[in-house]
Amino acid sequence: MTKIAFVGFGGVGQALAEILQERKEHLDSSYGLEAEVVAVTDMMKGAVYKPDGLDIEQLLEVVRETGNVENYPDGPGVTKGLDSMATIQQTNADMIVEVTFTDVETGQPAIDHCRAAFENGKSVVTTNKGPVALAYEELSKLADENGAYWGFEGTVMSGTPALRMPVATLAGNEITEIKGILNGTTNYILTEMEKGNSYQEALKKAKELGYAEADPTNDVEGYDARYKAAILSGYLMGTPIASNDIPCKGISDMTLDMVNDALEQNKKWRLLAQVKKENGTVTASVEPQLLDADDPLAGVTGATNAILYECDLAGPIMLTGAGAGLKETGFSLLIDLIDYQRQKTKEKI
Repeated sequence: MTKIAFVGFGGVGQALAEILQERKEHLDSSYGLEAEVVAVTDMMKGAVYKPDGLDIEQLLEVVRETGNVENYPDGPGVTKGLDSMATIQQTNADMIVEVTFTDVETGQPAIDHCRAAFENGKSVVTTNKGPVALAYEELSKLADENGAYWGFEGTVMSGTPALRMPVATLAGNEITEIKGILNGTTNYILTEMEKGNSYQEALKKAKELGYAEADPTNDVEGYDARYKAAILSGYLMGTPIASNDIPCKGISDMTLDMVNDALEQNKKWRLLAQVKKENGTVTASVEPQLLDADDPLAGVTGATNAILYECDLAGPIMLTGAGAGLKETGFSLLIDLIDYQRQKTKEKI
């Protein structure tokens, strides 16, 4: 039995809870994953804890109808009001699902949440980029020292397995370069501009469709992609690079003339995150690049993400898929939970 505590219970956390509920029997029979949600804590939605398991269906109904998990029925063993640290340190959960909103500059509060979990011998799965981009070495070491699992598949391409796929299925290759379209918002804007919309018109449409935040700076200036480049460098290339040390240029000064000039030359602009290994040295960058129209990455349109791995044995391998979405991101957490269960099963053999 895996006892789960959610730290953060917005759309992504609720999506995972729903998946766990809907696929309960399949997850148990196919993977041996018997998951029980014992605690939820959220700054805006309150907190509830029941050591022998909350009723997920009732929990979701309460939070969707009232916006507060503390409206979950009282009963034997039910405790309310625990903050995130108390939930991590004092409950009987052995797996923390960390899905809070993180400050992109500091990686907090997610870094402290991960640290507290590992120090208490508890495992973590998260979709937060901050801890992996800013504290990968420290937190990995802490997890190892305390026998804890740390999963973060969803930090690069949501439910598209951009991290586990190369580790599991490209093993034996040396990956010399990784480059990708890792931000759907900017890719949507660029492809709308190729249809004749100005940058501002394309950005407005992206906001209306929910692809861009009210303040789109993190996306359009390339900061989101820069975090992901840092994660790829640390995890897949074995060389942590501080995200602030990665040269970064976004698309906010991209004009319709630039896009049209490229199209006339049979080329397309794409915002690429790139990590290269040359002579044992790893470098990373984020910038708009002019690609030939027949380049596989040039053909990626709309809010889709794509990543290309240059392998010495397998050649170029490209992976495409959704880089966002509640169910997709919830699925990325499920990928990690299944991997955690597989590792536990191996340890018992």
